Amino acid sequence: MQCLEHPVEKLRSVLLSTRKDLIEAFEHYSKEEKRFLEKGLLPDSRLFTAITIHSESDWIPAHPQAPQDFQSFYSNPYRKTPDPGHKTIYIQTIGSFGDEDGVTEQYVEWLREYCEAFFYGLAVKLLPAVTIAATGCAFRVNSNTNNLQLHAGDLLVFLKKRKPKDAFCIVGVTVIDLYPKDSWNFVFGQASLSEGMGVFSFARYDDDFYHRSYAGRLKKKVKLKPGDYRVFQDCYIPPIRSTLLFRSCKTVTHEIGHIFGIEHCQWLQCVMQGSNHLEESDRRPLDLCPICLRKLQCAIGFKIADRYKALLQWIENGSSDHQTDKPTAAFQDFRQWLSMCLSLLEDES
Repeated sequence: MQCLEHPVEKLRSVLLSTRKDLIEAFEHYSKEEKRFLEKGLLPDSRLFTAITIHSESDWIPAHPQAPQDFQSFYSNPYRKTPDPGHKTIYIQTIGSFGDEDGVTEQYVEWLREYCEAFFYGLAVKLLPAVTIAATGCAFRVNSNTNNLQLHAGDLLVFLKKRKPKDAFCIVGVTVIDLYPKDSWNFVFGQASLSEGMGVFSFARYDDDFYHRSYAGRLKKKVKLKPGDYRVFQDCYIPPIRSTLLFRSCKTVTHEIGHIFGIEHCQWLQCVMQGSNHLEESDRRPLDLCPICLRKLQCAIGFKIADRYKALLQWIENGSSDHQTDKPTAAFQDFRQWLSMCLSLLEDES
């Protein structure tokens, strides 16, 4: 295992930049916020730690590229920033998320509430759920895992037509597996950053997906007909457990972060780290490192403590207006982490 430890002065330069105007902008943070961000860069920080590489199949060795500092993020002419006419994130559910009445609405409402806390200051709205048939997308059976898959590119075409005029971005979510083209085995998601849209599947976040006993494997050979979506009427839907919700929240916020222009993080452990497989994805924390936090704050303009309070409230409000309690057991370490962050931010000594 390799530990990627950057010198503190390097991390400080990455956070503040070398441009005078961006250094001066950092000075506009409150005393508590500046102390919080800079202390998070220290080797003995309890909140932000170095990235660890466990194998050559991990993202960083498999995808060598220059890391993005705050200055290069800020200077990118193609990054998307919310403006008064485009400050709403829309979530589009594709297909069912469960057999029981209200399960789809309940699950996606939890996602919506989480995203509204994570991207604090922006509105997050749900579009009416659509059936898979309504998208007109191509589909297939994966020859390796023998489960149904949807064509991600076709879903992006559908989302482009559904995107409201006031949208900062639109994201489609489904529990059916995805593929980008015939030669690929699968893809967790696909996005068009310039168009401000993406589609993501949570199918492979089910703990049983890679087991031979996975209920989503088709029991018999099915001859598919293009445009005949009846095969999805009885397809397997994974149960809504705490781990699935946890992984879903992590994936959606990571991918929307890309739409803001935040690239894969290589500085500290961060939700914006890249991942090549589920084990690596599970190693990522649920929130941003100080450097990526400044990137998002620059784009939206929130107070750091207010955002952490909103995320903490989402966890602590375990029950919503719906009948089923929110499954937040997997979020309890994150809850403690948020409390520690707020303790430091509210310490005036």
